[in-house]
Amino acid sequence: MNKLSAFATVDPNNGMNKNTPARCQNLVSGEWKDDDNEYTKIPDPLNGDDFILVPNTTDATEFIENLGNCPKSGLHNPIKNVDRYLMLGDVCAKSAELMRDPEIELFFAKLIQRVMPKSINQCLGEVRVTRVFLENFAGDGVRFLSRGFSNPGDHDGQESKGYRWPFGPVVLIAPFNFPLEIPVLQFMGALFMGNRPLVKSDSKVSIVFEQFLRMAIHCGLPASDSDFIHCDGKNMDQLITDGKEYIRHLQFTGSSDVAEHLANKMDGRIKIEDAGFDWKIIGPDFEQDWLDYVAWQCDEDAYNASGQKCSAQSILFVHNNWSEYLIPKMKELANRRNLDNLTVGPVLTWDNVQIKSHIDALLLIDGSSVLFGNEKLENHQIPEVYGSIKPTAIQIPIEALLTDHFELITTELFGPFQVVIEYSDDQLSIVLDALERIEMNLTAAVVSNDLAFQQKILGHTVNGTTYTGMRARTTGAPQNHWFGPSGDPRAAGIGTPEAIINTWSGHREIIHDIGPINTDWNIPESQ
Repeated sequence: MNKLSAFATVDPNNGMNKNTPARCQNLVSGEWKDDDNEYTKIPDPLNGDDFILVPNTTDATEFIENLGNCPKSGLHNPIKNVDRYLMLGDVCAKSAELMRDPEIELFFAKLIQRVMPKSINQCLGEVRVTRVFLENFAGDGVRFLSRGFSNPGDHDGQESKGYRWPFGPVVLIAPFNFPLEIPVLQFMGALFMGNRPLVKSDSKVSIVFEQFLRMAIHCGLPASDSDFIHCDGKNMDQLITDGKEYIRHLQFTGSSDVAEHLANKMDGRIKIEDAGFDWKIIGPDFEQDWLDYVAWQCDEDAYNASGQKCSAQSILFVHNNWSEYLIPKMKELANRRNLDNLTVGPVLTWDNVQIKSHIDALLLIDGSSVLFGNEKLENHQIPEVYGSIKPTAIQIPIEALLTDHFELITTELFGPFQVVIEYSDDQLSIVLDALERIEMNLTAAVVSNDLAFQQKILGHTVNGTTYTGMRARTTGAPQNHWFGPSGDPRAAGIGTPEAIINTWSGHREIIHDIGPINTDWNIPESQ
């Protein structure tokens, strides 16, 4: 732990168990502080032991005061404190360099795996995406985000300039499923544009972002540039209520219901990446050479991280040219997944009672059937508060899709679960009508090399991150492309310069007008 000792306060291998639970702290006003009130005991998702103590902060007075003390013009902007753009570029460079170290990379991967169990490759992938993001904005990368433009004026001495301007005091709320990647990318994006963020991450996994924040401060980030609070949803909701007059902007990633609640509470001053009932369509152009790959990608999209990705494949439309070959392959791949290597694991937001209730309701639809799964995991100590189910697929007849069952069929079960629907050429219009009705438009995939088919689907849909071609997927790391929903003016993006600019800054126009004085400026109009 020599390299880690400079910032890390936990050891995911030995220092997080029922005898020595890890203890989290808030960051407020530039200091790490314990909470004087209650702590929440977080159970280990694999055995139920209490292994993390997280403050459930009830007194948010200091956090709210700090929101009020940040000016609307931000900590920096293109005219004020411009040296901070370079400082943040340097923080990115130093942080990325540390995360490239195998010991530190594995530290974050193991920590992610302890709180959000998934395969080590999935955890390492999350760490590497985060590191590449930091590399992308090292050096002058932050400064280039605030590139503006100018236009000639109406007369000599006049020029208009467009700027990217911060909001100032902002709030960021991050989910459990990507405990490093999502909060880090949004947090750094908020800082890049000049904002001062207050961050709240899901308490089940908030220890991960805390460790990153400690590392970033070690790499030169001023500790007073942000606040970080540990608390439950109820107390965070109260903080937003009490501090609403100061919060200029809120970015939320998570449940659609919570997103709508916060949108109303914030009077629309919000950017959202909400839940994704994500679809994939397998086109008519069956090719034997592609079968194994397409089946593998379907398995990866539906069941990696136990289906707990906002981009997970929720519904699969399979053309009947593929179905008799593809579905058996998918079953074979799903059955390989096991708890030993965490290719399937605990479901952190649905318990087995809720999962069974949803599947049973789907099986009441005439013609529905279990393709595979619908069984509990065996030989485990996963606590009952979490779900534990084998990878599952339920087939629904397409005739039931556009009926009163539609809402049930398109309800997202945030776990290793998908709905499969077979269609034929003359039923494509039903598929398109269903895609039009789906309210959540995050990710999608059109698995086809038929250009006419691609154009048909792409031209009639709106999903913000859509893959197309035989290698199309629904899940993908966003270090090389925009990731976020579409079809909603509140949609937040993540990962790219365009996403950061759109989510964390507004447009400001300044018209410079220095003269000379027009000789007829004071002539009455009647003359």
